[in-house]
Amino acid sequence: MLVSDFHYELPPERIAQEPAADRAASRLLHLIRESPGGVRESARGASGASAGHWEDRSFRDFPDLLRPDDLLVLNNTRVFPARLYGHRSGERAQVLSPRNPASRDFLRGRVEVLLTRQFSQEPNEWECLVRPGRKIGVGERLFFGGRSSAPASPSAPAPDESASGDAASSSSAPGGHAPGDAASGDTFELEAEVTARGSFGERRIRFRPVTDFFARVERIGHVPLPPYIDREDRPADRDRYQTIYAKARGSVAAPTAGLHFTPKIFERIRARGIEVAEITLHVGLGTFQPVRVEKVEDHKLHREWYEISPAAARAINAAKDKGRRVVAVGTTTVRTLEYAAAQAGKTGSQVRNETVGNDRHGDHDTARVEPGRGEADIFIYPGHRFRIVDALLTNFHLPQSTLLMLVCALAGRESVLQAYRHALEAGYRFYSYGDCMFVE
Repeated sequence: MLVSDFHYELPPERIAQEPAADRAASRLLHLIRESPGGVRESARGASGASAGHWEDRSFRDFPDLLRPDDLLVLNNTRVFPARLYGHRSGERAQVLSPRNPASRDFLRGRVEVLLTRQFSQEPNEWECLVRPGRKIGVGERLFFGGRSSAPASPSAPAPDESASGDAASSSSAPGGHAPGDAASGDTFELEAEVTARGSFGERRIRFRPVTDFFARVERIGHVPLPPYIDREDRPADRDRYQTIYAKARGSVAAPTAGLHFTPKIFERIRARGIEVAEITLHVGLGTFQPVRVEKVEDHKLHREWYEISPAAARAINAAKDKGRRVVAVGTTTVRTLEYAAAQAGKTGSQVRNETVGNDRHGDHDTARVEPGRGEADIFIYPGHRFRIVDALLTNFHLPQSTLLMLVCALAGRESVLQAYRHALEAGYRFYSYGDCMFVE
């Protein structure tokens, strides 16, 4: 299966740069799917639309598209301001002549760091993306929160920018001062050292101990808007790039399908007797890393931390036992549930990375999940057998992305790409701050 099979052309002006004034005012494309063999999953959706077709709707219609016995599952992760701007020490930078006017800025220039996953609390180590990647080597010290630390670019560090190599040799900063000192008059909120480089250009950094790390990050960090939102973050993004039910801090990207919900929408859902459960998956590199291979099967996902509470597991298992639908809000919810079901279906003789067919986590039909925490790295693409998820609310995704492949696994590639073409013709807004699709 080729990655290029999931390509479509998207005019840049269709990428939403701002959220809708009213969360629930977003448009919704309702897609009634067919099974891969062409057999209708159900004769009609909740709206009465026939299988294999779509309807243009508003998100305000969503509560009425659900069935009274549905279980709606949300990802309650909370985005934190994970983008940090600062300066590097220059300890691992290339040697420049002290007479070069650019030497000081080059050695101690601005850096941009996007924290993506915390490896440990003591020591406080993180996986991150960095910019400029070529100039930040292992051993480099980074300083954040000084008076001169300010956004140098509105876009996020991209993994491919960091993957092209580090500076080869080290030197001390020009001007007679030790690298990273406060000679310029700056004081810094946070200091970190680059300790390792990853296979995709990401870095591992270790922060100097402070008693109020996350309070400092909240104070000096910036909302990690995706790179296709071509502007700097604003104070309003701290609210709008967050679901109203966000609880557990840890994500560097919002589970965007949840951005459309409002208190009134939830009132209508609960008024119909529809049960709601919450799980947690902290969105990191596994969700938004680009696909750099030609064959879909060759792509590997980064792991992302998740948790399913005992109450959520009971609700999910009860729904499956009774033949009720599980409706996932967002692709991160899908991956959490499907990974957990695959783990629950393993026997003691099976190793974690066993591959059967295209399901990297076993080929069992277990439709149950166990409560607990872990790290999910399941990659869902066409051919996957869904154990838990029956329907999906999701935004429109990037061409050739793992998220688009997941939607195609549920609804069929041709059906999804045809729906995307219709959405483009009908003027839908795409990506994080854009409109949504309900697949059932």
